[in-house]
Amino acid sequence: MRYNKAAMISQDLLDLLVCPVCKKAVTLTANGESLKCGECRRVYPIQDDIPIMLVDSARIDAA
Repeated sequence: MRYNKAAMISQDLLDLLVCPVCKKAVTLTANGESLKCGECRRVYPIQDDIPIMLVDSARIDAA
């Protein structure tokens, strides 16, 4: 199993996760503290190495 060094989330899990709103793949942000959807720009936090994929917990990134 491969893990990302910034957050202890396995690459296998990252490959499975999708945005709950638009169902597009999410990617780990540069700082490793969140997951971002490239389609709708929602950013989901990672807390204690657990992605919080709740729409109410997400913020929308301007860029």
